[in-house]
Amino acid sequence: MTALPAFTATSPSPILLRETIDGGVAVLTLNRPAARNSLSLELINDLHAALDLIGRDDGVRAVVIAANGPAFSAGHDMKELTAHRNDADRGRASFTRIMTACSAMMQAVVLLPKPVIAAVQGVATAAGCQLVASCDLAVASEQATFATPGVDIGLFCSTPMVALTRNVPRKHAMHMLLTGEPVSAEDARAIGLINRVVPHGGERDAAIALASQIASKSSHTIKIGKEAFYRQAELSLADAYHYASQVMAENMMAQDAEEGIGAFLDKRKPEWKDC
Repeated sequence: MTALPAFTATSPSPILLRETIDGGVAVLTLNRPAARNSLSLELINDLHAALDLIGRDDGVRAVVIAANGPAFSAGHDMKELTAHRNDADRGRASFTRIMTACSAMMQAVVLLPKPVIAAVQGVATAAGCQLVASCDLAVASEQATFATPGVDIGLFCSTPMVALTRNVPRKHAMHMLLTGEPVSAEDARAIGLINRVVPHGGERDAAIALASQIASKSSHTIKIGKEAFYRQAELSLADAYHYASQVMAENMMAQDAEEGIGAFLDKRKPEWKDC
């Protein structure tokens, strides 16, 4: 097996760690293991800020989101979520602020012009499952489980539902949402929530290897493709083909398309200019 590239570690905050790997892969690690990596407002904002910085960093070509500890993420921080119940509005403003911030962060994952891969080592529930579903790809340990169990505590997983229903067939999504039952890694792969299942402890390296493979492609082409993938999915069949045809025609004008096709015809390795 080829050795993985070396890390350069930085820490944007104690609860979110960042490592940069040779070849243009950034690894963002949720670092609240004692709280099962629950998505506090601070962690949500830090993750959103990190994604914004990565979006402007030409040196980063792909992103892996991982987590420290036994859980990937248990979803929202319930203690924080209910901390304002005694306010005059019974916490409505606080609930709205947290849910709006979380929804914006999840959209930032989708809108990032670089692929994002989840490396899931343990449970991913509620907003944690939402984060996995929001990522472009996901690699999971054979011990990982996924659930949207809000229904068990009287809080339907409505925002996780948005990401879930865009990745999983409706009846599978409804079963998860209505029962709250955990889904095994193998079942999550079968219904399309994740891409690969690997032996426990190998999920991070597998996600990094996948990210490195994608990072070796033209970043300009990947940017075009990711944006087009999500946009066409929301269109009718005729509109999707019309839009995709325009995207491909424009893509053909790029230097990397010219170089890539020329390299294929010449039977040589392309030299990307990322434009």
